[in-house]
Amino acid sequence: MNGTTIQVLDERTVNQIAAGEVVERPASVVKELVENAIDAGARLVRVEVTSDRNHVTAVRVVDDGAGMGRADAVLAFKEHATSKISRIDDLDRVLTLGFRGEALPSIASVSDVTLVTRRRGGDEIAGTRVAIRGGSAPEVAEVGAPEGTSVEVRDLFFNTPARRKFLKSLHTELAHIHGVIERTALARPEISFRLLHNGRERIATHATDDLKETVAALFGTAVAKGLVPVSLKTPLVQVAGYISTPAVSRADQYQVFLSINARPISSLQIVRAIKEGYGTLLPKDRFPVAFLSIGINGDLVDVNVHPTKKLVRLSHEKEIYGAIADAVRTALGGKDLSAPGAKPVFPAVAIPSHPLPGPRAAGVAESRAPFTLTDRRLRQSELPLAGAERNLLPEIEVIGQLDAMYIVGSAEGRSLVVIDQHAAHERVLYEQAQDRAGPGSQELIVPVLVTFSPQEAELAREALPTLAEEGFVLEEFGPSTYAVNAIPVVLGKLEEPEVIRDLVSALVRESPSDPVGKREAVLRRVACRGAIKAGDHLSREQMRRLIDQLARTKNPYTCPHGRPTIVSFSPDELAAMFQRT
Repeated sequence: MNGTTIQVLDERTVNQIAAGEVVERPASVVKELVENAIDAGARLVRVEVTSDRNHVTAVRVVDDGAGMGRADAVLAFKEHATSKISRIDDLDRVLTLGFRGEALPSIASVSDVTLVTRRRGGDEIAGTRVAIRGGSAPEVAEVGAPEGTSVEVRDLFFNTPARRKFLKSLHTELAHIHGVIERTALARPEISFRLLHNGRERIATHATDDLKETVAALFGTAVAKGLVPVSLKTPLVQVAGYISTPAVSRADQYQVFLSINARPISSLQIVRAIKEGYGTLLPKDRFPVAFLSIGINGDLVDVNVHPTKKLVRLSHEKEIYGAIADAVRTALGGKDLSAPGAKPVFPAVAIPSHPLPGPRAAGVAESRAPFTLTDRRLRQSELPLAGAERNLLPEIEVIGQLDAMYIVGSAEGRSLVVIDQHAAHERVLYEQAQDRAGPGSQELIVPVLVTFSPQEAELAREALPTLAEEGFVLEEFGPSTYAVNAIPVVLGKLEEPEVIRDLVSALVRESPSDPVGKREAVLRRVACRGAIKAGDHLSREQMRRLIDQLARTKNPYTCPHGRPTIVSFSPDELAAMFQRT
């Protein structure tokens, strides 16, 4: 057979394939163009987003950076054309945000791009305009223009409809754009950033040498005032920034903002190092608010490991993570870690405490030998039939409460049963909420003001109808602030701003796109927050009532998140544990 089946792809096809890695959504375009502006020495970056009711229709990034002459403006759209590196060795000390020369040609291959630029301090009276649609030949013209560069991108993915279908709702796409500006502004506080949506200003930061001022502009003065400064310098790493006191925490890591050498990055390992620095001051399932800038010798950082450059690889990882943990530990040491009159982030449910009757247990000598129990969560295959399930739980005799966390009982005098009180109550509240025609709201005597980051505020705008259906009544009270006027009845007398903020933030981030999925996500979160907590002391009557309520649920053996509510030990299993067989 003559000829060959292998072909060299044309430049347009290559760029469209590359765009699949570099350009995922409008926020990707914003990120790449903003990074180019910063690398050009901009001190003011303005991002203008235009949309119709459903989609982002255009993105324009304007900067006051160095600008370009005519030849460079045309060459910038060539694949792998860059002014930032010239040989492979330069990757060992990359100081710019971009370096591959992929962004502009990739964006231009899947959109309609217009670049207008003029060199700062150059001899040219006029600027240069370059227009490209879908990777076609550039149209170049001389135009009047201020110093700096503006790039406008329209009709993104017009020639790749399959990719366009994967874009999310308008609010979700706007939230991703907000996130890009947030992270970049925190990594580069010395630059002013503005974000406008349909002419309305959404984010505005001013150039400063104090990161806390940028934090205040993005998250509000209340957040900024409650932060603790972090500062550490070793021969290997420099750490600077701010962290929250243990009294302020989040249910997720979305408010841990990190940069390495002024590059916004994501790193689970660094988040773990930060949490290690908090030690026992922070519960295992909670995360701090943190804004940390980390400086590391460029030879020790590999930024060329991910298409979007948001992940990096570090040399001497162990020493660097240890230094970060030490920086956090030192910052928290000797501080007054809670504001005057501060309340717990998740206050305990008001349940009266009653001592359990019965004689005190005899003293038992402490055993140093390790003792391990085989996992005995009830599996579905081990459960009795549905009819029998309804009869099993009410016949549990309550023995007592263990560690203010578990209800211990005996099933028909034959099995030892341990019930997780929080998981059990979660299941009860979840199914009660499911069965109600409406969620039921209770108005707050004084509305609670909740301040979100700009990204979270955009997500909240989309989630308002779903939240209202489930009992949360929120009203916009400023660009990133909402007044919570009512909450679901199931949450009881819960009026702590941090709790409500935490709950609403988690809901707007987690909610799936389909209405049923959104409602289920809300119900699970509300049930979790409204349920009895570990540490709540229960009377025998309260334990009995909870078991009765659990018995009436459709699925008493797991909580809404799938964790077991009950663990059972048969006499044979207990005998084996005590080596009586």
